[in-house]
Amino acid sequence: MKRRIIYAILGGALGLNLLIGAQIYVYSSKAATKDDPYENYRLLSDVLEKVRQEYVDGEKLTYKDLIHGALKGMLNTLDPHSEFMDKSKFEELKKDTQGEFGGVGIVVSLSKDKQLTVVSPMEDTPGFRAGIVSGDRIVKIDGKSTEKFSLEDAVKRLRGEPGSEVTVTVLRSTTGQVADHKLVRAVIKVDTVKDLNGKRDFTLGENNIGYVRLTQFGEKTSDDLEKALKKLEQQGMQALILDLRGNPGGLLDQAGEVCNKFLPNGQLVVSTEGRGATQKSEYRARGRNKHPNVPTVVLVNGGSASASEIVAGCLQDLQPITKAIVVGEQTFGKGSVQSILPLPDGSALRLTTAKYYTPSHKVIHEHGITPDIIVSMTDEQESDLFRRRVPGGLDALEEKDRERVQNARDPQLERSMDVLKGILLYTQRSAVPAKVAAKN
Repeated sequence: MKRRIIYAILGGALGLNLLIGAQIYVYSSKAATKDDPYENYRLLSDVLEKVRQEYVDGEKLTYKDLIHGALKGMLNTLDPHSEFMDKSKFEELKKDTQGEFGGVGIVVSLSKDKQLTVVSPMEDTPGFRAGIVSGDRIVKIDGKSTEKFSLEDAVKRLRGEPGSEVTVTVLRSTTGQVADHKLVRAVIKVDTVKDLNGKRDFTLGENNIGYVRLTQFGEKTSDDLEKALKKLEQQGMQALILDLRGNPGGLLDQAGEVCNKFLPNGQLVVSTEGRGATQKSEYRARGRNKHPNVPTVVLVNGGSASASEIVAGCLQDLQPITKAIVVGEQTFGKGSVQSILPLPDGSALRLTTAKYYTPSHKVIHEHGITPDIIVSMTDEQESDLFRRRVPGGLDALEEKDRERVQNARDPQLERSMDVLKGILLYTQRSAVPAKVAAKN
């Protein structure tokens, strides 16, 4: 009797164990097939072999061709800024960061709907002089549709030897007009810090208001801005307009150095956050070249991107410290960090690994910076302003157009001047009672 009971208990325990084991196996199998890397590796391998065997021109293909094609497609599905770079592309990138290159001076990106879009034309370049503006869609390059171009394809076709020609077909999204621009490539190298007249004189305007325009963030931007600010301060500057309109960005460290000039030591400028601990970082002001704290307007528009948005977002967030007011239009919304990850065969990945955040932890990417005071401009006003800034731009126009462009209004700049005049007037009037009270 006891033996039967023991056998029954053992049998029940064994059955229960088998039942639980079977359930665990089924659950594990389902979990494994849900996102099993080995099953998907096998799928990739099977497709690779079928293409080699069945594709009509399969004998012309190499495994390297197919794998590189698969990698490019994989990275292109992530976001407009991630890409796989073969060895030649990677070498080209390294040259770009080390020196000059031949191109048309147009900063481009792929929009959410995969359209090749102009972020901003770079000042004093062929694209800028042709009147191409932020938001334009490039629909053809040398007569070939850009519909299926990757960002890499587009950049490769736009760049080339200085002096060579490229025809860019542009669709202006606001009007629907399509225009061909025959551009002569040039060495892209521009001054990044300019005054109101596109020069480097930096004289004070009415009410002792200074004006500085940053066209992009290059290696010397911070140093050149330092010289401009000192020159304006020596003349008695009481307020400042920092114009970042049409500035496509550039070097992150230069954005930090520009913010340094308006912030106390240790103040957070920008932070980055990604999936890993190594992608979390902070950039803090080092208190170098701190300048007198004067009321400041930061001018931005849809062509202000990346480093421009970091500066505008930082100064806006820290208004009690910076006395900065952002005026203009919503910025572009390019606030992601691309890391370059070299691979053993000489190729590399450009992979989005983090996003930028303002000091108050507002995300910049795909949101942009919203101005404190929104002032819009028409396409005609923006076009006239561009032409007026271009060296020799007025000379190329007919007399009637020259007069219109010469007298064209800049509503955003005018509003900025009015804001600063009001602040200065209020400050002066507030100071009078304080002086009287002190005498009494």
